[in-house]
Amino acid sequence: MSTSPYMLPEKARHQDAPSHGLSINDMFPTAIPHSAGATTAVLQPLTAKMKTEHVNFYYGKFQALHDISLEFASNKVTALIGPSGCGKSTFLRTLNRINETLRDTRLEGSITLDGENILDKDVTEIRRRIGMVFQRPNPFPKSIYDNIIYGPKINGMLKGKNAAEIVEKSLRRAALWDEAKDKLHESAYALSGGQQQRLCIARALAVDPEMLLLDEPCSALDPIATAKIEDLLVGLKSQCTIVIVTHNMQQAARVADTTGFFLLGRLIEHAKTDIIFKNPSKKETEDYITGRFG
Repeated sequence: MSTSPYMLPEKARHQDAPSHGLSINDMFPTAIPHSAGATTAVLQPLTAKMKTEHVNFYYGKFQALHDISLEFASNKVTALIGPSGCGKSTFLRTLNRINETLRDTRLEGSITLDGENILDKDVTEIRRRIGMVFQRPNPFPKSIYDNIIYGPKINGMLKGKNAAEIVEKSLRRAALWDEAKDKLHESAYALSGGQQQRLCIARALAVDPEMLLLDEPCSALDPIATAKIEDLLVGLKSQCTIVIVTHNMQQAARVADTTGFFLLGRLIEHAKTDIIFKNPSKKETEDYITGRFG
């Protein structure tokens, strides 16, 4: 049996691979009138909320990410896809410095939020501005109310604010208010799996993050709960910039404005989602999308 080029021994896996990163202005050119009554148009630049430039990441001596440069447009949803072990979750965790909690790791390159290097900022501030939701729901062993109010409380955001209003606003933003409003002081564990995941999203939203990172948030959920999460993400992008890691290519096609394809620790291609799925420019992307591997 021949060996797949995507399953080479570890040392051979990290050969130079083409990177196809486009700027957000390449992907989202917005025409606006040049002058009153004129038919010509100029391009309105879109703002990059976050940029990564030449990011390399190491677990000890093992290099998990190779030269990742990527832009995330404000108020857009970016999906990261690729086979298991390709580095997409590792990359996601670098965006709010969660990987710093792991021993013997090293990050090279720059990650900027609104033009400022996040590595130069207080890590607590960064994690407030960039919320994170993990693969499996992880509510605190507290009431629904206390789960939501925990973040604002430890971040000193309750001064002059009504805690009850924050709880209601957060649950409404997470499309959970109608289901939870009559049991706010009951244990969060009494909620279903899908409701617990929306509670975790509400908890992240309670501190008004500028970005929301989600690492396969629907992998443990049934189709009905998954649909609710997807509808929620589409609605939330008007309020914050969203990055989602998913194994579900149909999910990426449904919710994402742009999609990045990762393979063997490299960003192979990043483009508008419909281009990635209908007319990818890289053979590796086409092979993965069409099910030849992965």
